Amino acid sequence: MKTIHPTALVNPAAKLGENIIVGPFVLIESDVEIGDDCIIGPHAVIYNGARLGNRVKIFQGASIANFPQDLKFGGEKTLLIIGDDTVVREFATLHRGTLETGKSQVGKNCLLMAYSHIPHDCSVGDNCIIANSVQIGGHSHIEDWVIIGGLAGLHQFSRVGEHSMIAGAAKVTQDVPPYILAAHNPAEFNGLNVIGLRRRGFNAEDIQILKEAYGYLYSKSLNVSQAVEVIKSKFGDNIYVRKVLNFLNGSKRGIVGK
Repeated sequence: MKTIHPTALVNPAAKLGENIIVGPFVLIESDVEIGDDCIIGPHAVIYNGARLGNRVKIFQGASIANFPQDLKFGGEKTLLIIGDDTVVREFATLHRGTLETGKSQVGKNCLLMAYSHIPHDCSVGDNCIIANSVQIGGHSHIEDWVIIGGLAGLHQFSRVGEHSMIAGAAKVTQDVPPYILAAHNPAEFNGLNVIGLRRRGFNAEDIQILKEAYGYLYSKSLNVSQAVEVIKSKFGDNIYVRKVLNFLNGSKRGIVGK
């Protein structure tokens, strides 16, 4: 069963799942796919290229899959994908990709708070929280279980590692490695995200190893290359340290605070 308010404008070509609710004055364009048990709040606009999973909730006034804010974009067919159980709060703006990647994507079980922005060619992992008015630049990559505090700004092509947390109003112009806290303007290393890691089941031994590894990485007496060699020799067998090292290997713009 579908409950569609009589003032909503739903293109008949749109593919709508079962048990969805479409509120007043919603606009849904033709090349749209919406999964089962979704709720689309009043005045939301779901543009061509939107692909919504199951149990997605879109609050009032949100803009989903609008054109990218990229001067190279020529109207080509691209996508904005939202995973199951994700919540998009009021007046958030989510743009689809350009030809460079073909899509923007938000994972499962995410919370995108009011006025937050997901740009073109951006990927957000599962279980992320993007707080009020967070502004993310295009081509950014945010891994799983990341929390970004309100009013934070991320430069285009930013990379944010898993289980990290960025403080409110932080200015991120370099990569944020996994498992850490980043704060200030510009953002700096502010310690390990210990509370978050404990909440997600990391054991005490792994947390201690990560603390020591980051101690070397942010030591004033070592540059990044030197720190990496020390970390490899001491902790290279640890699965989480290996993820840190892989992240560092992929960094092209350096890491915050270093």
